[in-house]
Amino acid sequence: MYREKINELKKWKEDKFRKPLIVRGARQVGKTWLLQEFGRTSFSKLVYVNFEEVPALQNIFLHDFDIQRIITILQIQSQTTITPEDTLIVFDEIQSAERGITSLKYFCENAPQYHIIAAGSLLGMGLHSQISFPVGKVDFMDLRPLSFSEFLLSLNEAELVEALKTRNWSVVSIFGEKLKEYLRYYFFVGGMPEVVDAFVQTRDWQLVRRIQNRILNSYEGDFSKHAPNEVVPRIRMIWQSIPSQLAKENKKFVYGVIKEGARAKEFELAIQWLVDCGLLLKSHRVSKPGIPLSAYQDLSVFKLFLHDVGLLGAMAGLNVKTIIEGDEIFSEFKGALTEQYVMQQLRLDSERYIGYWTNERSTSEVDFVIQQAGDVIPIEVKSGENLKAKSFKLFCEKYMPSKALRTSLSDYMEESWMTNIPLYGIE
Repeated sequence: MYREKINELKKWKEDKFRKPLIVRGARQVGKTWLLQEFGRTSFSKLVYVNFEEVPALQNIFLHDFDIQRIITILQIQSQTTITPEDTLIVFDEIQSAERGITSLKYFCENAPQYHIIAAGSLLGMGLHSQISFPVGKVDFMDLRPLSFSEFLLSLNEAELVEALKTRNWSVVSIFGEKLKEYLRYYFFVGGMPEVVDAFVQTRDWQLVRRIQNRILNSYEGDFSKHAPNEVVPRIRMIWQSIPSQLAKENKKFVYGVIKEGARAKEFELAIQWLVDCGLLLKSHRVSKPGIPLSAYQDLSVFKLFLHDVGLLGAMAGLNVKTIIEGDEIFSEFKGALTEQYVMQQLRLDSERYIGYWTNERSTSEVDFVIQQAGDVIPIEVKSGENLKAKSFKLFCEKYMPSKALRTSLSDYMEESWMTNIPLYGIE
């Protein structure tokens, strides 16, 4: 399996101003595998500590933050001589070690020569009430499920990925039907590493669905384990409502879908918990395409997506028959899977602002509005064959963006006022 983030890790290694790195991401997106692979391929030695699996080390930071003492303990535990220039030290599930995250400050200040990476699910890590967080003393990297291009690489389609990355649309168009087929697979399988691995090895759709359901069940178990007890029921209600929220024509999050009479103040903390854990992706309404977009966002109006399109299909009970019934999967439950997919690919860049636009009366809507390199770019998502987009054209005529994108099943095409990008090329 290949993950693009390995290149980001290599840049971090060579950065003379690097700080201890925190790798964030939901459970089971492949953090442990990626860091072990990075240690194996880019360093002579790897010292890997999972604090959940080695309870004896959970108190290693309690006595003090004497780096030499900590290094000595790690050397004894791992039976490895730690040399700063060629040893990677990985603290996995660091939230299970008391004062573990705080220790990163002292590695940064007192021993910057060591290569230190801390990882752990945001379930408990960013929300731990006792943590003294080392603000300004750490670097961050977000890991998400496999992108569509990483999925293609798992299927040994490196040449197709290269054509997409270089925007060689004349070549890409020749393989359009093949890419649509792979995209249908991706909509069902998604990007969770364990699921992708099982699919690549077996092509067994039922096995794919069983693993997805197991992951979903483990997430619900994590709610009880990591979230404050009083918030757990609300977290579950929000989590289970997402397919219904996205199945609406207007995919704006509506509290009344959770239960009749539900109010924002009852569920705000639970929503933020799921977003902070990396399990939900949030997109706010913006009133106009100004820079910065965040200045024009309406914090009370938003959409919520899952972090993985395959898991959304599993939650919604998507039938495997949709894979073989042509392109119907793209418009399944009002195009929710397609919009989810686009959000997921756009979110691969964790720094990018992603919102959506509606007019004041909500009679016109543009699916996504992103800020990138000083530009505000509207993106219209089309899941079916009908490419007419009245709202999108009205938006472009009103605000005259320098670039406007539509993404659909159609081939790459440039028009005077917008560019059509195939869905399989939106990443």
